[in-house]
Amino acid sequence: MIPRRLPPAWLTSLVLLTVLACRSERPPQPTASTPVSGFAVVQSWPHDPSAYTQGLVYRDGKLYEGTGLNGLSSLREVELETGAVLRRHNLERQYFGEGVTFFKGRLYQLTWRSQVGFIYDAATFQQVGQFNYPTEGWGLTDDGTSLIMSDGTSTLRFLDPATLAVQRTLRVTDAGREISELNELEYVKGEIYANVYMRHEIARIDPATGRVTGWIDLSGLLSPEIRTGNEDVLNGIAWDAARERLLVTGKRWPKLFHIRLVPR
Repeated sequence: MIPRRLPPAWLTSLVLLTVLACRSERPPQPTASTPVSGFAVVQSWPHDPSAYTQGLVYRDGKLYEGTGLNGLSSLREVELETGAVLRRHNLERQYFGEGVTFFKGRLYQLTWRSQVGFIYDAATFQQVGQFNYPTEGWGLTDDGTSLIMSDGTSTLRFLDPATLAVQRTLRVTDAGREISELNELEYVKGEIYANVYMRHEIARIDPATGRVTGWIDLSGLLSPEIRTGNEDVLNGIAWDAARERLLVTGKRWPKLFHIRLVPR
């Protein structure tokens, strides 16, 4: 119980300690020595504002999306130009859907705390397998050889697509500081792009060393005039390799964007 009256100095100290504690829980900010890119919007399309986006992947002209929340989690094929859901597989209520990736005709989807992932035939959306892991599941991508998984820490895991066994782990740092709460992932031209939970920056990670080689600052991407008031954080990165398009969105965002990186 808090007393009705507190001495001013006590109250000031208590507030200060609370603020410092909250700050200490946030992931480190980009260092001054690490390059930061801005962005330009090339094009935007409608996005389902009820979709709690956890994973996004673009392969062979098709956009796939994984959504979260218990009872609302799904795997979807989405029409890029309209945002319409073309196909949808709903997860059972006990599962909180997370990251997705496409590898050799199959879609892989993580769940948050159930420690189980699902494998689907991309052509039919039929589940063809599942796998387990000892951590939380957050983001998922692949480099053409391995699946790459985040678990909300600073560690990425590289998985054998055939056995789903861990091949190696990678600790992500920026100028020696660990970058935690790595979330949605995408492999882009030899780099791992990672959303950092509750941040408006995307980290660009060297997959050999784990070093953050740059940041993409997406502050202001979702402008006030198109907000619905129900949006959550930036989350969702997809790479269209054929046309070299970088696509990004967020949880419950009404728009999905094609952006181009610009110097800042």
